Parts: sequence; C-alpha cells; structure tokens
Amino acid sequence: MFTGIVEELGEVTAVEQLGDASRFRLRGPLVTEGAKHGDSIAVNGVCLTVVDLDDGEFTADVMAETLDRSSLGALTTGSRVNLERPMALGGRLGGHIVQGHVDGTGRIVERRPSEHWEVVKVSLPAGLARYVVEKGSITVDGVSLTVVDAGSDHFTISLIPTTLALTTLGIKGPGDPVNLEVDVIAKYVERLLGPNTRGDGGPVA
Repeated sequence: MFTGIVEELGEVTAVEQLGDASRFRLRGPLVTEGAKHGDSIAVNGVCLTVVDLDDGEFTADVMAETLDRSSLGALTTGSRVNLERPMALGGRLGGHIVQGHVDGTGRIVERRPSEHWEVVKVSLPAGLARYVVEKGSITVDGVSLTVVDAGSDHFTISLIPTTLALTTLGIKGPGDPVNLEVDVIAKYVERLLGPNTRGDGGPVA
C-alpha cells in the first residue's frame, strides 16, 4: 500500500526485453536503502517487486499485462521515474490510499503556468470517468493529487512548485503518457451496489 507521496525522482539505467516481459534496472538510492529481495517499490505509480539490489539500484520484472495497461513500456534508458516505498504500518497517510495497480493511461493535454502553480489538463479514458469527481483524489504517475475539474474525457490538476520540482510531472509535456489510478473506494462502492449501479450512463434502479 502506498500514499502517492513520491520519495525520490529516480532514473532507468537499463531495459532488457524478455519476450512477453521486460526487466528494468532503476537507480534510487533513497528507496533502496534497507530494501531487500521481494520488497515492493512503486515506479510511476506501478507496484513492482524488487528482484536484485546493487549500490543504490534495483531490478524489477514487468509482465505483459502491466506493460499493456501502463506507460512503463515507453520507458527507455535515461527516463526519469517517480519512486515510492510502501507505507509503514502506523505511518502518516500523507496522500490517499494508493494500491499501485494502474487502471489505465492518460496523456498530458495542456499545461497552463501561473505565478505560483501550474494547471495541467489530462485526458481520461471513458471507462474511468465515472470514478473521477471534482475535489476527489486521483493518482497520476504515482503522485496523489486532488482533482480540480472533472469532465467526461479529461480532468485538471494543480501542481505546486514542490511537485513540479520533485516528480516527473514537472518535466512531461503535451502528448506524454501518464499512469492513472482512480480512488479504490469508488470502485468498491460500485461493486457492492452491483446491478443497481450502471457504468454506461443508464438509469440507476
């Protein structure tokens, strides 16, 4: 379980293609401190399992399902990535509940800078729009953010200078893909309501 508070801006140092999977080597001295084989580390919001560790770097295998559903398949050597270790039991929940299970990808549509923050518009897959609400939480590339405006095919977020400086959201431009994870509570509520909830815009019984 993660909170969406990025700890470190890491870097991809190698990518090995394994047919229906890929093996990534990533540099992250902070998140690898005290880590061991089998631990989890979120990479751009995707929960990955540590395979090997060496001198501030770790390797992780990414299966085809994850490559297809997330933007990790677009990473190359030198790509910057957001890194976060799992939250320790009893720690502060600084963002919101983040599973590291990406629901889909969007793209940066527009960036509007202002004096003290930047408003970013992100495209939203149709199947995820019903889970995104104004002032609700969403995870973008592993960063816990508050939705400013929610449309049928997009949403906007406001980024403070710290987020711009310490995460990939400060360096991505229009057209760049981002991983999206919607609030898991909304998905469970829909599932529990079962046939009384329609995700296709139809009437609710």
